[in-house]
Amino acid sequence: MVNFSIVMKNFRSSFVTCIFSKSYKEVVIARYEAIFRQISLKDSFVPRNHRNIIEMNYIIAPSILSADFGNLQRDIEMINQSEADWFHVDVMDGVFVPNISFGFPIMAAVKKHAKKTLDVHLMIVEPDKYIEAFAKAGADRITVHYEACTHLHRTIENIKANGCKAGVALNPHTPVTLLQDVIEDLDLVLIMSVNPGFGGQQFIHNTYKKIRDLKAMIQGRNEDLAIEVDGGVGLQNIATLVSAGANAFVAGNAIFAAENPTDMISKMKSITTSAIQI
Repeated sequence: MVNFSIVMKNFRSSFVTCIFSKSYKEVVIARYEAIFRQISLKDSFVPRNHRNIIEMNYIIAPSILSADFGNLQRDIEMINQSEADWFHVDVMDGVFVPNISFGFPIMAAVKKHAKKTLDVHLMIVEPDKYIEAFAKAGADRITVHYEACTHLHRTIENIKANGCKAGVALNPHTPVTLLQDVIEDLDLVLIMSVNPGFGGQQFIHNTYKKIRDLKAMIQGRNEDLAIEVDGGVGLQNIATLVSAGANAFVAGNAIFAAENPTDMISKMKSITTSAIQI
């Protein structure tokens, strides 16, 4: 087997030093240490000219709930031109969560200008009543809350019947084990790392365990599942979230409160998106 310390020594000296600024090296190195522990390397390190490239693509989804609604088109165009992958659209009804956000008029405005996937997160009661309408309004992905669905399987099938990818969100108190019987039907699971309803909350650290548990659950069953995290995501924890098994990241204040939102998206992407030579 490969000597792990030799692999990491080569990696530290050649790859990280060339690509990342000093302020990000330790974060990235920690990420790659976790990756190399998970990869089963064969008998010896492969010669340079025979190495394979393992592409890892992670999703950055800015939440437009944190955008400037007085300049919404400007912020939509910023996301279009950035390295972000999805628009995350938080819909709140003031009943399921203690806040009200927006509905179909804002969805229509976003859809008119957005050039990337619309990832719609319904924080509402009785979501089945509105799935068809959100699909028609331009949603590509619709995520409902486990806690809001009496007949979850039926709701998932409803989302798919309307031409959208289906996701289920879990509040911080809801264990991932409750998804055992529907996990193979899902395209996405959204782990709430704060209590839903407001932006700018403190990240809940039990999130890491929930991601690891979910990652273990999908092995051999639904390994293409998107594991999305929403709440308190930023440069300070995104590498650790990737190491735990997450592959999609919702960020609101971390992006829109930054001095340069486009640059912040690029920094987040630089930590999560990479090619490993083995």
